[in-house]
Amino acid sequence: MTRPHPLPALLAVFAGLLTGLLAGLLVQAAPARAEPGGTQDPVGVWPLLPVPEVVRHFDPPDSPYGAGHRGVDLAGHAGQPVRTALPGTVVFAGPIAGRGVVVVGHGATRTTYEPVAATATVGTTLAAGQVIGTLQLPGSHCFPRACLHWGWVAGDTYLDPLRLVGAGPVRLLPLWRDQPVARAIERRGVATIATDVGATR
Repeated sequence: MTRPHPLPALLAVFAGLLTGLLAGLLVQAAPARAEPGGTQDPVGVWPLLPVPEVVRHFDPPDSPYGAGHRGVDLAGHAGQPVRTALPGTVVFAGPIAGRGVVVVGHGATRTTYEPVAATATVGTTLAAGQVIGTLQLPGSHCFPRACLHWGWVAGDTYLDPLRLVGAGPVRLLPLWRDQPVARAIERRGVATIATDVGATR
């Protein structure tokens, strides 16, 4: 008796795997994303309204003293209200190297805003979207245009603040990232693989 050739079944399995991979490439990150510590990103608000143009994106340095851009620059106009992106407490408000800076603490992270003429004082507890000051022209990264340099920091690690408003980069995530590959394929009705293959997150 002739055994059925295994090639058609294998092709079906790989076709299902390829389909899942291609679908996963289209998944865009939601505002809540996993941080290095395993927690989810908080959902924040834009510090300038209406939603501003991003003049320069986040470009973290390769080393603590390396070149890079440790936040994002948002186009605005002098005197425009600046708002805290997340609820928190003002931990610093004052000039640094001639530039007005406001820092708001949010527990494990903090957001930074400059150049800002602070109206909120140290120790003030704020709701998300509450005004902390007004945008200044002197010290602007975009001079002669006014723009807000907005940062987000966890300890000594700089993070992309656009993640707080769902405007960060697209992430390429497989659809089965929370389960073994074999079970993901089985769920799609393609075929069953006898052994589980650990999925890479």
